[in-house]
Amino acid sequence: MYSIIFNSKAEKQFKRLDKETQRRISLFIDRIKVRPFSHDIKRFVGTRFYRARVGKYRLLLDIFQNKLIIVIIEIGLRGKIYK
Repeated sequence: MYSIIFNSKAEKQFKRLDKETQRRISLFIDRIKVRPFSHDIKRFVGTRFYRARVGKYRLLLDIFQNKLIIVIIEIGLRGKIYK
C-alpha cells in the first residue's frame, strides 16, 4: 500500500475546498493508496508527474514506485491547475 503525502500548497488548497469536494477527493485518495494506476491517473507528457481527475478538480501527483509513496503537489480546478 502506498503512503500519501500532501505538500504544503496542496494541503492549503484541500482545506479551502467545500466539505463535499473534500470528501470525494479523500475517497479517491483512499482508493489510489492500494492501486494507483487502476484509476484515472495519467502521466504528463515530458515530465515525471501524473494527474488525477476527481470530478472537475485535478490533482497533480508525483509517484515514487520504488518507495511506495504518492506526493500530492497541487489540487485545483482543471482550468487553473495546468497553468
